[in-house]
Amino acid sequence: MEQFITAAKQFLSDVVFTNIPKLIIALLILWIGWKLIKFLNKTLQKIFAKKEVDVSLQSFLLSLIDITLKVLLVLTVMGIIGIQATSFVAILGAVGLAVGMALQGTLQNFAGGVIILLLKPYRVGDFIEQGSFSGTVKNIQIFSTVLSTVDNKIIIIPNSQLATNSLINYTRGEIRRVDVNVGIAYGESVDKAREVMLNLAKQDQRILNEPEAPVVHLTSLSDSSVDLQLRVWVKAPDYWGVLFNLNQAVYEAFNEQNISIPFPQVQVHLDKE
Repeated sequence: MEQFITAAKQFLSDVVFTNIPKLIIALLILWIGWKLIKFLNKTLQKIFAKKEVDVSLQSFLLSLIDITLKVLLVLTVMGIIGIQATSFVAILGAVGLAVGMALQGTLQNFAGGVIILLLKPYRVGDFIEQGSFSGTVKNIQIFSTVLSTVDNKIIIIPNSQLATNSLINYTRGEIRRVDVNVGIAYGESVDKAREVMLNLAKQDQRILNEPEAPVVHLTSLSDSSVDLQLRVWVKAPDYWGVLFNLNQAVYEAFNEQNISIPFPQVQVHLDKE
């Protein structure tokens, strides 16, 4: 028993009491460093807001800086205590290589997210189309982008797909052209139909005269109809409203003016011998 007590005292003297100053210094540095990192994050957040940095990019950069600084702080504290950081880093490197090989697709999505946040082919709130998917960008995450369709379906697309393939951004331009297609029966007056359509365009205050005033073209002579197209320019947010309103207005105005809108039909001629 006396030998055990003597050994315990020796252990406390050689290990614990000797390392107490190091532990106190390490804990103090950890506490101060944690506070400084938190203060730095708040300062950077204010700077980013003042410089009007994109919200999605702000979140990504702040998260990356926060994690990096905290890892460096922990490694510094480990060095003060006496833990060899080199062996710890080597272990992390080996684990990181194995995880990287297993999550190769995920890392591609991460790289795609970085490219999207830096190059900004689209932003939160933009209406985009990629392949068979289209919708409003709700959130740009590190690995994926979240879209909301016009009927409120949520689509999650990997960032690597959006970063490496072509996509259409309908919101990037300030104005868009609205094309209203309608067919009239053969024998109807094209000039009369054109006049009706242009008058409807003049009545809508959302329609612009630049870069081109409203115009109606005869686009084709189909099997059952003479096809006309009304082209007008509007601000991008007004696109769908103007398109839907003009479609209805043209249909109602043609009925009032007795301009026939034919449906697909086939004429059969019988020859009597």
